Amino acid sequence: MRRLVAQIRVELLMVLRNGEQLLLTLGIPVLLLVFFSLIDVLPTGTAEPIDFLAPGVLSLAVMSTAMVSLGIGTGFERSYKVLKRLGTTPLGRGRLVAAKAASVVVVEALQFAVIAGTALALGWSPVGAVWAAGVGAVVLGTVAFAGVGLLLAGRLRGEINLAAQNALYLVLLLFGGMVVPIDELPSVLKTAARTLPAASLSDILHWALGTGSLHAASWPVLAAWALVAPTAAARLFRWE
Repeated sequence: MRRLVAQIRVELLMVLRNGEQLLLTLGIPVLLLVFFSLIDVLPTGTAEPIDFLAPGVLSLAVMSTAMVSLGIGTGFERSYKVLKRLGTTPLGRGRLVAAKAASVVVVEALQFAVIAGTALALGWSPVGAVWAAGVGAVVLGTVAFAGVGLLLAGRLRGEINLAAQNALYLVLLLFGGMVVPIDELPSVLKTAARTLPAASLSDILHWALGTGSLHAASWPVLAAWALVAPTAAARLFRWE
C-alpha cells in the first residue's frame, strides 16, 4: 500500500508541476466558462449561457484529464522507457495503473470543485439536478476517455501522441456539445457527433443538471465507449 500511495503522490506532483497540463485541465475550462458566460455570443438555447456552459465544461474537464493529460504523460513515459523500468520494480504494473487511475480521480475532483464554484459564482443554479445520473455518466466518461488516451499513448511515439491527443481534444471540443449545442451543427456532423463519447457525456450531463433533454442513444453510446476503448487499450498497449 505504501508503494501505491507513494506513486499516487508522484503522479499528482508531476501534474501540478507541468504548466501545460495545468493549463489544459484547469486554465482552459475555467477560461471558456467565464468568457462565454459573460459574453453571450453562443447559441446556447438557455435563458442564461452559464446554465448550458457549466455541464459542458464539466464534460470538458473529464476529457482533458482522463484522455489528454493521462495520455500525453503516459506516452512520454513510455517513450523514455520509464514505464518499462517501473513495471520491473516492486511497484509492478498493477500498482502503476492503479496510481494513474487514482491521480485522475483526484485531479477531476479538484477540477469539479473549481469549475462548479466558478459556475455558481456566475449565477449557475442546477435546479432539479439528477446527481446520481451525473456521477454515473462521469464514471463512464472517465473510463471511456482514459481508454482512448491510453490507446494512443500505447501505440504512438511521444511527439506524435502529443499532436494526436491535442488534435482530438480540439475536434471533440468543437463537436462534443460542450460549448456549442449539437443541434446547431449541420445534420451530417450532428449524426457523426452523436457517435462520440464527448457528445454523449455532455448530453447526459446537460440533462442530469437540468439544462436539456436526453438523447436516446447517449447512454448506450457512452457505455459502449467505456467498454471498447479500455479493452482495446489493454490489448494493444505497448510498454516500450
